[in-house]
Amino acid sequence: MQGLEAEAASVTSYAYKASLIGSAHRFALTEDGLSWHIGGRSGLWPYDEISAIRLSFRPVSMQQHRFRADVTHTGGRRIAILSTSWQTAALMAPQDNGFRAFIVELHARMAKAGSRAVLTSGLGRTAYATVLAFLAVLTVAMAGLLMRALVSGEFAGALFILGFAALFAWQVGGFVRRNQPRSYTLAHLPEALLP
Repeated sequence: MQGLEAEAASVTSYAYKASLIGSAHRFALTEDGLSWHIGGRSGLWPYDEISAIRLSFRPVSMQQHRFRADVTHTGGRRIAILSTSWQTAALMAPQDNGFRAFIVELHARMAKAGSRAVLTSGLGRTAYATVLAFLAVLTVAMAGLLMRALVSGEFAGALFILGFAALFAWQVGGFVRRNQPRSYTLAHLPEALLP
């Protein structure tokens, strides 16, 4: 009986609902590896068979504070773990503490197993460069509109453009800053990508 209690105590679990209709995605860190149940599929990935993890910041309209971990197996399969869960049609609830504890423990168990997984954070380099290029074009366009408004004496329009630019920079700035492509180690997780 004590063996079962010790095994249960050594299991860290996490679950979330990715959509209103589907079943919960359930994960557990066991002595043998990462156990997962998604819909009708399930599996157990030994920690040394996890080939990559990518941590990122992925806000959505109903939850501006959402994080994601993409875990890849050596066989090529990938699962996503999100820090939010659908509660009702109008509510997506954050699960910050549970997500953080699960991800930190996953990395600790991988380190203990001697994992050589590729650990990256943020967006891919191509996607990040595309985002930066889009923001540069948008900045030039907004500066042009602002200059035109000032030259033509449309000060209300200029104030609107400045207000919009400030709101946009506040909303998008955090996304761009947090999702800068980087590598990290099992011992030093990127704090900006954990709730």
